[in-house]
Amino acid sequence: MAPKTRLIDIDSDDENIDQEWVRNRQRSRNEPTDYNIPAVNEADADPAFNLNSRTKETSQYESLDYDVCENVLWRREQTKIKPKFTVRKDFSRWVISLQIGVCTALVACCINIVIEEVSRLKYGFLKQQVDENVLRGDLSIPYLYWSLLNLIPVVIGATLVAYVEPVAAGSGIPQVKCYLNGVKVPRIVRIKTLAVKAVGVATSVIGGLAGGKEGPMIHSGAVIAAGISQGKSTTFRRDLKILQHFRDDHEKRDFVVGGAAAGVAAAFGAPIGGILFSLEEAASFWNQSLIWRTFFASIISSFTLNLILSAYHGVSSFHYRGLFNLGEFAPLPFEYFELPIFMLMGVIGGCSGALWNAANSRINMFRAHALQQRWAKVLEAAFVAVLGATFACLMFYTINDCRPLGNDPTEHPVQLFCQDNEYNAAAALWFQTPEATVKALFHDPPGSHKILTLAAFVLIYYPLSCVTYGLSVSLGIFIPTLLIGAAWGRLTASFTVLAFPASSAFVAPGKYALIGAAAQLGGVVRMTLSLSVILLETTGNIGFILPIMLTLMTAKWSGDYFNEGIYDIQIRTSRVPMLPWHVEPEYQNLSARHVMAHPVVCVRLEEKVQYLMDILKNTSHNGFPVIEDGDDGTRVNGRLIGLILRSQLVVILKHSYYQESSRFWESTVSIEAFRDAYPRYPAVEDLHVNEHKRSGKFSVSMEMFMNPSPYSVEEGTSVPRIFQLFRALGLRHLVVVSSENRVRGIITRKDFLKHH
Repeated sequence: MAPKTRLIDIDSDDENIDQEWVRNRQRSRNEPTDYNIPAVNEADADPAFNLNSRTKETSQYESLDYDVCENVLWRREQTKIKPKFTVRKDFSRWVISLQIGVCTALVACCINIVIEEVSRLKYGFLKQQVDENVLRGDLSIPYLYWSLLNLIPVVIGATLVAYVEPVAAGSGIPQVKCYLNGVKVPRIVRIKTLAVKAVGVATSVIGGLAGGKEGPMIHSGAVIAAGISQGKSTTFRRDLKILQHFRDDHEKRDFVVGGAAAGVAAAFGAPIGGILFSLEEAASFWNQSLIWRTFFASIISSFTLNLILSAYHGVSSFHYRGLFNLGEFAPLPFEYFELPIFMLMGVIGGCSGALWNAANSRINMFRAHALQQRWAKVLEAAFVAVLGATFACLMFYTINDCRPLGNDPTEHPVQLFCQDNEYNAAAALWFQTPEATVKALFHDPPGSHKILTLAAFVLIYYPLSCVTYGLSVSLGIFIPTLLIGAAWGRLTASFTVLAFPASSAFVAPGKYALIGAAAQLGGVVRMTLSLSVILLETTGNIGFILPIMLTLMTAKWSGDYFNEGIYDIQIRTSRVPMLPWHVEPEYQNLSARHVMAHPVVCVRLEEKVQYLMDILKNTSHNGFPVIEDGDDGTRVNGRLIGLILRSQLVVILKHSYYQESSRFWESTVSIEAFRDAYPRYPAVEDLHVNEHKRSGKFSVSMEMFMNPSPYSVEEGTSVPRIFQLFRALGLRHLVVVSSENRVRGIITRKDFLKHH
């Protein structure tokens, strides 16, 4: 018998198990899932399987194969590897990391330059229209122009997302989190997704939607990393015949981690924050070499972007560390009696973020049911674009917040109804990109805005951003959340000085704007470590790290009392089988026999082609235990000797690796045949196996292709320990066996989740 890997052999105490929960769980096993089949009488000769009846929700998500299949072909290749090849392979990883950093920065620079130039033309034209028409007393013309200039780019971006690549909608961070957690999200790392994402982000920001380009850069970096590391493009059907040794889910995942970190570095100029973001929010497990290569890709991305943007703007020194440039902060001193104020602002940000998350999730649930047609999604995005222009015009048409020129925070100050040598501060909040407005709120001198202006802006932008996030457009949530927090943080400073005039000595509006931005962002996304470092690297004030950390911690704790972060809410409502950090409480007292899927579709060591075709067509399972025949000669209760994957069976049948013709291919077959088919393996419907080979005379031997040492546990193993195995080892399948090593069931990640 081939060796196997037995992980745990324990007995669990079943007395404390919720019997009703177990009965409900076992009844749910009668419903087909990705890895189990309808329950049948164990007296049957073989497990029956019926036609694939998975719903669209459950069928579109599959797990990634992080576990290396150490079959005969893999071991044969390892014996031929020389030390020079190992060195060359490690060097290739560093070269790919360098390319990931450079390419991510180039994409970020292109997006940023397009947005800057087009936005400058847009707001310059609108300023001209306002100045001309305010003298005539007709302000409807600037409003119509503004609505049109918002409408056109947003419709273009929404059309691309709705009709070309829907997965490019939003920031892409939840999808990247799922991918690095071990879930294969369809089309998440394709080059078409990157193209739609880049164009969609530019058009959405130019169109004035309440969003930013920083979040989508993380997704863009992940796509770039996945594409460069494979040496082939399935979209363009081109194979460069290089980097074949990186064509598996494990290697590809490591590069995607580096790409996501490089995206954070390009967006915020925070290389260390990029690593911590991937660690805190994305990757399931790490190793030392991966951390070092990820840091290298982040540094290269930030440096390349800084070099290009500084040269583009004609700056001799490096001033553009990231797309989101907060400018140079003066030292931010604080008094220790301010720390309770900062913590209180964190509580406010956590509660405000929880309310934002709850409202946004309900709006998106309504969208999912009411706006399913593609044209309806485009119309909705167009409506929100016009709505933004409407509220902007209503605000600065009705609020006469005049300030003297010279302290104007915008490149296009609008006089409107103000006197000569004055500008309207309310219009200044809208006549620029959201990134520029955030920067202005951080650095404007005291008294730059009326309390009414800031209050009206928060009351408008808060629901507007809530409605915007979830549209069929490519946009991130970082910038609008920071903008809302900066506005009410500055408002808090104004109220504090108004109530306690003596506090003006230490209450700086920019400082409180930064705390408010951190509180609001922490309350929405619930990040702590990575967000603290990102804000630290962005502001460059190491001495202010304690107030930022306290604010983020209190924001997260207060927000977690009500709901989850926005990314986790999106993942849960999408029914993606993402493993949490800890097993659900309902599973604490259960054992493997209570959660496993059974009976299991198994294959013999030598299996007929007809049976293999049947199980591939009529089941949706991705792994099949390989067994020795049971005591009665059937596949029921056979002894486990290996595991064969669906993708391997498809390649075997495609290349006709039959036992009867092994003398023709056995000496030439290699693992390259499986790598060449990665990642889009042929569909079962595309296999052309003639009736002669299906007649029962042809068979396939699994000995050369199967994993001879699959992980397995006994029936009494506790679910919490099994869960830790999945998290630590990145497992996809875990076979449950009896004390005699006979197959009893199989466990996958969906068996740990209540809604699956």
